Amino acid sequence: MRSLARVGRSRVDASLNASSPGSGGLRLSIAASCPTRKVISPEASKISGDGLRNARRSIALWRAIVLLFPAILPSPGQTSIFDKGPTISVDVDLVVLNVTVRWHDGGFVSGLRKEDFHVFEDRQPQTIRLFKHEDIPVCVGLVVDNSASMGRKHKDVTEAALAFVRSSNPRDEVFVVNFNQRVTLGLPAGELFSTSPRELEEALNGVPANGMTALYDAIESGLDHMKKASREKKVLIVVSDGGDNASHRKLAEALSDAESSNIIIYTIGLFDEHNADQNPAVLRKFAHATGGEAFFPVESSEVSPICERIAQDIRHQYTIGYTPANPKPGNSFRTIKVTAARAHGGKLSVRTRAGYIPTPRSGG
Repeated sequence: MRSLARVGRSRVDASLNASSPGSGGLRLSIAASCPTRKVISPEASKISGDGLRNARRSIALWRAIVLLFPAILPSPGQTSIFDKGPTISVDVDLVVLNVTVRWHDGGFVSGLRKEDFHVFEDRQPQTIRLFKHEDIPVCVGLVVDNSASMGRKHKDVTEAALAFVRSSNPRDEVFVVNFNQRVTLGLPAGELFSTSPRELEEALNGVPANGMTALYDAIESGLDHMKKASREKKVLIVVSDGGDNASHRKLAEALSDAESSNIIIYTIGLFDEHNADQNPAVLRKFAHATGGEAFFPVESSEVSPICERIAQDIRHQYTIGYTPANPKPGNSFRTIKVTAARAHGGKLSVRTRAGYIPTPRSGG
C-alpha cells in the first residue's frame, strides 16, 4: 500500500494491488479488478475443480477488500463516490504535523502516547487520528548562501553540511541548492538526490562565493525540488545571513509557499558585521512558520554541531494528524498549537509549525 500526504489538503493514494508512492484532504483510491461479463459457449462454460477454487478465492478477496474499508478510512466526514468502474475514491481533510518535544533542559522526550498530546486549530480542540513516533527516512535540501559575504565562512559551512549527512539516516535523500544572485542545483544534471558525501561535497563546492543574494528564490527552488522526492517527510536547511538583494520573488510569496507546504525549514544565520543586508528576522520567520528552528552561531566553527543537532531533532519527532473539527471556508491561514504533558508532571516544550494555508481541493 502506498501513501502520499500534504498539509492542508493532503492526497493519499493507496492501491491494494501489487502494481501500484508528503499536508489536509486525504484522497484514498483503492483499485481492484472486477471480472467482466462475456458470452461463452456451453462447452467452454465448464469449470474445472481448480477453476472453481480460484473463483471462490477471487470472491473471498473482493469481500475482504470491502470489509477492509472501515479499518482504513476515518469515518467522520468521509464521502464515498462509487463510480461505474471498479475504483472507489474517498476525500477527507487531514492535517499532518511533525512535532518536537523537549524537556526544559533541551533533551528529547520519548515514549509519549497519543493521549499525552492536545492539538488546537484556531484555538479549537481537535481529535488526533494519526500518531507515530519513529525514525523514518527524510528528504533534505541543503540551501547554501554563496554570496560574497559568505566567502570566509564557506569552508566551515561545507564541513557542517557533510557532518549533517553523516548524522542522518543512510536512506535519506539529499540535494543541494547553491545561490548568490543566481540559484543552481549542486548535483549533476539528471541526478535528483544523493547520499554520497563525496558527491555532496562536490555539489557544495561547485559555486565560488561572490555576487549578491537571492535567498527567497533559493528557498522557492528548494520547495519546488521537494515535489520530486519520494520521502514523506521533507526538510530544508538554509545557511545564510538572511539578506536578500537579488530575488525575483518577494518575502511574502516565499513565506506563503512555505506555509502551504509540509516542509520543515531550519535556518542557520552566519553574519558579517560589515554586511548591511543581513536580516536574522527573516530566518526566524521561515523557521517559526514551518516548525523548524533558527540558529545564530557566533563562530562559523559552531555550525557543525548545530547541523548534528538538527539531524537528531528530525530523528526524534512525533507525527500527528487530525481532521479539522470545524474547518472554515476558503484558503485563509489557520493557526495550530500543540501541547504535551506526561502523566507524572514535568514541563515539556513542544514545537511544530505555526499553522498552514490549505491547498485548494482539486476536482475529479
